[in-house]
Amino acid sequence: MQTRKLGYTDMMFTAVGLGTWAAGGGSRYGWGPQPDDVSITAIHRGLDLGINWLDTAPGYGPGHSEEVVGKAIKGRRDEVFIATKCGILWKEDGSDIYGNLKKESIRREVEDSLRRLQVDVIDLYQIHWPRPPEDIEEGWGTVADLIKEGKVRYGGVSNFSVEHLKRIQPIHPVASLQPPYSMINRNVEDELLPFCAKNDIGVIVYSPMERGLLTGKMTRERIAQMPEDDHRQRYGPFQEPQLSANFDLVEGLRPIAKRHGRTLAQLALAWVLRRPDEVTGAIVGTRRPSQIEDTAQAADWTLSAEEIAQIGQLLATREQA
Repeated sequence: MQTRKLGYTDMMFTAVGLGTWAAGGGSRYGWGPQPDDVSITAIHRGLDLGINWLDTAPGYGPGHSEEVVGKAIKGRRDEVFIATKCGILWKEDGSDIYGNLKKESIRREVEDSLRRLQVDVIDLYQIHWPRPPEDIEEGWGTVADLIKEGKVRYGGVSNFSVEHLKRIQPIHPVASLQPPYSMINRNVEDELLPFCAKNDIGVIVYSPMERGLLTGKMTRERIAQMPEDDHRQRYGPFQEPQLSANFDLVEGLRPIAKRHGRTLAQLALAWVLRRPDEVTGAIVGTRRPSQIEDTAQAADWTLSAEEIAQIGQLLATREQA
């Protein structure tokens, strides 16, 4: 499987990485119930296929996703880079999350993550959100200290803007940024991707399939039947008028995938990976082994200039809808 260097680091990430948000199970920001044994089997299948990095966070579960990852990589630690996060905590009653980037809090978090993951060092430790914004320097300075102490190899951030990156770069070089990026959400293209390329910051994008919408398997009936604790029930692209425009886009994409004998999920991934000088890899969430068997194949598919232009026309039509 194709690998790409993550920013200035010595880590070569496969173009597709395995996301374990769903492994956290049901919660306000979860994906509904998920059996641990199925998650572990899916992770093992991803590693068997050659995927060499996993992305998790203590906010997924809360903490349960990290526990599942820890069990899954037992005996296979040398096959995989582990990326997790900090800075998002759950309220005691589990009703919601909040940001905390204070030094003492992050130090507690890293120890909890190391314990749940059953590892001695975290390969990539990311600030999950820049919240509260006035504390990002303190939070990033703490991550830098953890790197010096050997608890963390490299530090990255998630959901940061260019302005946020400029504030923390002088404290310690940022190894990676994790933003959302898909055909439906292209906000990173104008400023973030060029800034990261210029500053040798790796980019690992999440939600490349827009939480299932671009797989071609989503229907109105399926959306209506989602459990209440599936966060997509409250997510804009799953609601009108965006939903109809997104379904029309999917129908326009089908012939392109069909010509290659590929799936729509693979097409969505190949599209975000079409900018190798800027995008290191894409996080693919999975709930079953069969899903990662499908999406892993996108890592080595290069779209032609003609196909990229054709997709561009479809996206322009969607924006006018």
